[in-house]
Order: sequence, then C-alpha cells, then structure tokens
Amino acid sequence: MMIRRDMKRSLLIILILNACCVFSQSKSEFKLDNLVLVRWILYAIPFYQFIYIFLVSIYCFLAAHDALYLVGCFENGTTEVQFELDSEEVFYVNFKREEVVYTMPKFVVEDPTQILEIHHLYRNAARAKSLCPVAATFIKAEEKNPPEERDPPESILYPAVGLQLGDENTLICFVNHFYPPDIRVSWTKNGDPVSEGVSLSRYFLNKDQTFHQFSTLTFTPSEGDVYSCTVEHLALARPLTRIWEPEFTHPSHVPEIFCGVGLTLGLLGVAAGTVLLVKGHHGQ
Repeated sequence: MMIRRDMKRSLLIILILNACCVFSQSKSEFKLDNLVLVRWILYAIPFYQFIYIFLVSIYCFLAAHDALYLVGCFENGTTEVQFELDSEEVFYVNFKREEVVYTMPKFVVEDPTQILEIHHLYRNAARAKSLCPVAATFIKAEEKNPPEERDPPESILYPAVGLQLGDENTLICFVNHFYPPDIRVSWTKNGDPVSEGVSLSRYFLNKDQTFHQFSTLTFTPSEGDVYSCTVEHLALARPLTRIWEPEFTHPSHVPEIFCGVGLTLGLLGVAAGTVLLVKGHHGQ
C-alpha cells in the first residue's frame, strides 16, 4: 500500500503491517472467521502503542480482505479513532461522550459487544490519543520542510428525498477527495447565512488517502428559495460554491379543461336533442 508522503502535516502514518490469512468459503464459517480476525487485530494493537496511526492491510487467500485501524492526530488538537473491515466501518470512538460507537451491520453480528470489549477498545483509543501531543511536537519540528501537497475538494449538493411543497427535507452537501483534512462548510438561504439546522460529519478516509465529509441542512422547501453550500480549503484558490433551487412539478390543468369542454358539449347535445324530439312530436 502506498502512503502519501505529505500526510505528516495533518496526521501521521508510522507503520503498515501486511499479513496473510485464510478464510473459509462457507458463509457461516466466513462470518465467524471474520470476527476472529477483527478481535485479533484489535488485541494486537496494545503492543504498538507508540504508533500514532496504525494501518493494517490483510490479504487473504480465496478472497482479499482489508482491515484498517486509524488513529488520526490533527493539528487542531482533535483525535479520531476508527476501525474498518473491507471498507465497512466497524466502530469509531466518540471522545466527547467517552464511548465506542458500533456501526457494524447487524447481519454480521447482532451484538458487537460479544466479540469486541468496549472497555478494552476505549482504553486503547485513549492511550493512542494521549500520544497526539508528541505527534504535534513532531509536526512543529517539520514545519521548515517544503509545503505539503494539497488536493482541492469536489462537492455536490442534493436533497435527501423527493421534494414535497411544505414538507421538511434535508439538503446534503457532499465534499470529497480533499487533503489535508481541514475544511470549512457554510450555508446560505436566499443569500443570508444559515446556521440553524446545520450539521457536519467527521472526516472519512478514502482509499487514496484523501478525505470526504458530509454537511447537512434541515429545511422546508418553498417556491422561489435559493440555497447554497460553500466549501473553503487550503487547496482552493477561491471558495467552492454549489447552488440549489427547489423544483416542484405542478399538476396540469389541461385534462380538467378538456373535461369541462366535453361536459359542456354533451349538455348542449342533450338540449338540442330534446328540442328536436319535442318538435318532432308536435309535428306528428
């Protein structure tokens, strides 16, 4: 696996460990072996507490499987710890709430705590976090190096579900492929800044060592409103802004017009027929 040489400014990757393993082709046995693999990796981590960021790439016979345990030390003082298996997040650590948040799909295991000990995981994450000041010292010592490579972000803006006039919805601003992981996202409605109903996700690591992030805005669509999402990043010469306007499909009145015309003609036909019938009767 190739690691970006410039990642040392925002987070450090110290070690990559490659290993081989064999999984059973049986579906049920595969799940069990998968869980054993996860447990083995997480219990091996305490022996590498000096590692600021620990990446494990595992290539298995019969099928390839990638495991990633990431401890990110950021320049703003925050720390992120997460674990992924085959690009699926298994858990991440919420240091504000002092808890491990499991995101493992239920079809893999109903209760993740059966194989992952929450106290063990959080304790190791806290130990890794305590090493981040050392990483910050290293970063400051490297500030005299040439400027790091930067990747500008891309962004798209779209609603979470189909639009209905007057129904609450969510606008999603998806920002992708940026490095370093330090962006600012802001929203406007009809040109005015918006802060209420805005949320920002944590950073997610891409396979190419860039990052992606989500920002959402809860809103109630109305005709004529204009929303924008603006992204600011070191690699951008100017802020990147996406604009979105709600578009509603109005029901067509053409069928109603044809129905009204047809009904009128029908009534006229009935009236004319009645008159002719009466005249014919009197003529006889």
